[in-house]
Amino acid sequence: MAEYRRVVRKKKKKKSVFKRILFFLLLLLLIGGGYLAFIGVSAWQAADRSYEGLERGEKSALREQAVELAKDPVSILIMGVEDYSSGGEGGRSDTLIVVTLNPKEKSMKMLSIPRDTLVDVEGHGETKITHAYSYGGKELAVQTVEDFLDIPIDYYATVNFEAFKKVIDELNGVEVDVPFDFYEKSDETGKRIYFTEGKQTLDGEEALAYARMRKQDPRGDFGRNDRQKEIITAIIKKATAPQNIMKVDDIANQIAENVETNLRISEALGFQQSYSGFKTDQIDQLKIEGEDLNLNSGYYYQPIEEKMEEVREELQSHLEHKKISIREEQNEDTMKESSLDPAE
Repeated sequence: MAEYRRVVRKKKKKKSVFKRILFFLLLLLLIGGGYLAFIGVSAWQAADRSYEGLERGEKSALREQAVELAKDPVSILIMGVEDYSSGGEGGRSDTLIVVTLNPKEKSMKMLSIPRDTLVDVEGHGETKITHAYSYGGKELAVQTVEDFLDIPIDYYATVNFEAFKKVIDELNGVEVDVPFDFYEKSDETGKRIYFTEGKQTLDGEEALAYARMRKQDPRGDFGRNDRQKEIITAIIKKATAPQNIMKVDDIANQIAENVETNLRISEALGFQQSYSGFKTDQIDQLKIEGEDLNLNSGYYYQPIEEKMEEVREELQSHLEHKKISIREEQNEDTMKESSLDPAE
């Protein structure tokens, strides 16, 4: 009898851990469209060994003081990194998602930044935002997003695609409804993977190809975003099936080595308590409106500045962040001091 009680307690504990992970999944993923965030959240729960701080320290240069996830409005930058073609070195950020959270309102905003977005990268001029990670890793990627959106990025998580595939395979595949016939080459093996319109069960490699394809989609990045959200829903559905409840530890342990984040597990747990009662209808997905731009150097997505300013203001308001950044304030103070008349 005593042994039976220990088994029941163990199962309840694992189920409780899984519920916490599921909460994060629903909060960060169900509405917005960042399948890689699933991996990041699972890894946070798995262990603090994924913790990797930024060189800047605990706070952004755009903050007067450090913030706390459970108490203050904060932002998180999730980066899906493709690095297997470079043998695990360098790589590029294939997916960029910014999430802002406001504990007072118990609300969330999510913004996906197209990888081809034309931005200014410090030290490299105007180029695609995906290149920032290639040039300077997570440090430069975080700074570039801060400069582009004029908001502080408080937390980050980088996840490589190997983790994504492992989760799908651990769940023995996921089912999707393919919208039309197409094929996509595997970036890892180079083989063609064919998709036929209708219901289809995908393994990890196939799901990754399905989620990343965009050139054959008439809707481009927008079609790809819909397929990514479909994959997310399929993962959640499969992961919450009774037969997979006990796999959560195996999944988390497999992917922990593929994740880096400056968010500690203790902060994530405090976040859950602060956002109890959160409803998914309070999640607002934002969009960057822009135009196609073809230059000699290639294709770019050029944001419409007027629309971008609206997005920036909305994010700043949600973060309760001043319009003028600390960098700008420091510059203004310097200018004022230099303009003072010594004779006065």
